[in-house]
This record gives sequence, structure tokens and C-alpha cells, in this order.
Amino acid sequence: MTADYQIMTDATADLTAEISDELGITVIPMAVDMEGQSYSFAPKGGNISIAEFYERLIAGEVAKTSQINAEVYRHYFEEELKKGRDVIYISLSSGLSGSVGVAIVTAEKLQAEYPDRKVICVDSLCASAGEGLLTYTAVQKKRQGLTIEQLAAWLEENKKDMAHWVTVDELSYLQRGGRIGTAAAAVGTMLNIKPIIHVNGEGKLVSVNKVRGRKKSLEVLAEALKANRTDGPSDPVFIGYGTAAEDALYLRNLIMEGEGPQDVRLMPIGPVIGAHTGPSVIAVFFFGDTK
Repeated sequence: MTADYQIMTDATADLTAEISDELGITVIPMAVDMEGQSYSFAPKGGNISIAEFYERLIAGEVAKTSQINAEVYRHYFEEELKKGRDVIYISLSSGLSGSVGVAIVTAEKLQAEYPDRKVICVDSLCASAGEGLLTYTAVQKKRQGLTIEQLAAWLEENKKDMAHWVTVDELSYLQRGGRIGTAAAAVGTMLNIKPIIHVNGEGKLVSVNKVRGRKKSLEVLAEALKANRTDGPSDPVFIGYGTAAEDALYLRNLIMEGEGPQDVRLMPIGPVIGAHTGPSVIAVFFFGDTK
């Protein structure tokens, strides 16, 4: 008899508590440090909310993030193994964090202790609600009857098609994180230049374009989706945002125009990703013919 298994991801997937509950997944918390104090963030059970995080970030506090440690992974993985269930973990991109390497080592140790169980770690090469949409789709595949091995193979084959298109309204956070230089940030701010960023095949954030004006940057994101999306019309699209809910709704309307997809969901971007992008981040995630 095929063993049951639990799908896990981490807090960078930016799935809401309601969707996480609907999916029946486990979301492993991640840490964010602000002014020397460490906080735990997850859709449920963390000790800092998205609203509080951005309020403090906008007020000038500096946020730093760290990868998940082995003790945390062991706690969450072993909890399922003790129940006689296998585990498949969909991680934040290895191009952005070393967490998945820690997860793999932890999984290998646990499999030696629980030889009848499986712990499979999948490097999603995704981030934020791109990781979330990949996890969401993985649950649908499990419900269709895929075994853990079949699902792992499906994820490895399809993760390269998860498109991420991102823009921000202010450049200071990208500059602080080393994504752009100080001079480029200053000139870009003066000229109202907005970067267009995506996640490449190695799971790294790269700048692919620059446009003038916030509205134009959102239109470019909608155009990217319309040019590259391969989903069926009923398959969901996720839009991630920090504090710019009105801009997220504007992008949603652009995407849904005409014969566009109608299942377009808004996902608040949490502290772990928001620490690097800032509050003005807007991103769209979908399965496409190019990542």
C-alpha cells in the first residue's frame, strides 16, 4: 500500500493562512530580524504580522533574514515521520537562500533513522507566491492521485516553467540588498525609472528591463503574462504585493481584460521577501513557456 505523505513549504511561499488551511499543507516558519530582535513569520503562529512589518520598515527600521536551521527542519519533518507519513518539501530557491541545502542534509539523516519513510526535498527555483503557486498546484496533483515519487518528478519537470515578473516603485531596498548600485538607485529615482525583474533558470533575481513610471511597469508585467502564459483559462494566477494593494488590483484588472485568466488571486508578500524588495513590490506568477 502506498504511504500517505505531507506536502510542506516555507514561509517565503507567501500563501495566506486561509489557502494554507484549504490545501492542508505545512508551512515552516522563517526568521526576520529587526533592530536586533528576531521574529518568526508564518501564515499562522508567527509573532510579527505583515502589517506591522511594513509599518516598521517604512518607518526606517532595517530588516535582515536568515535561512532555516537544521533543528527547525528536523522538528517539522520528524513530526510527520512519527505519524507514519512521508514528506515532500518544496523550498525557496537555492539561488536566493542556502536553506534547501540544510533541508537535504537533515532529510538524509532522518531517512537513516526512519528507513521505512521518505523525505524528499525539492529546490523550487522559485520565490514568494511563485513558490506558493507551485505548492498550490502540487496539492492539486496529489489530489489527482500522484504518489510522492510521481509528484517529485512532476515538480522537477515543471518548476522551470514557473514565471516570476516583478517591479518595485522605490529603489532603495534593492540598492540596500546589493541588487543595484547606489548611483543607479539615485539616478533611477530622479528619472522615475522602474526596474522589471524576473527569476531566471538558476532561481536568481535578474533585472531584464527598465521603464519610466509605475503604471507602465505594471502594464509590462501584464504584457509578459499575456505573451508567455501557458495555463488553461481556469488555472490560477497569483499576484504578490507589499502595501500597494491598489496597484495590485490595477494589475489584476489588466490581466483579466478580454479573454485573460479569471482566477487571479492577490497574495500579500511577507517579511522574508519584503525585507529585500521593500513595501512597493508588485509581482505576478504563472506557468509560462519561459521562466
